[in-house]
Amino acid sequence: MRGSMGERVYNGMPARQLGSEGWHKPWSGGNGGSCVEAMKLTDGRVALRQSTDPDGPALIYAHHAIVRFIQGVKAGEADFLLAPEPA
Repeated sequence: MRGSMGERVYNGMPARQLGSEGWHKPWSGGNGGSCVEAMKLTDGRVALRQSTDPDGPALIYAHHAIVRFIQGVKAGEADFLLAPEPA
């Protein structure tokens, strides 16, 4: 797939090359504006970027990887990420 400027889409590419339209903040909340933004690409893959660094790198995931991740989160498999850090 190609980005909005014709570049090849790859993991770690500058997110700005994917354009500014189509990014969503499905997980935003009371975190001071720092959240993950997601964009569904035309080939079914999903791009993620940090909202506070929209020109930074985009992480590109296959559709099946995002599906499995969301299923795992819903099943509680990522709850370890919520545990307090050891003192």
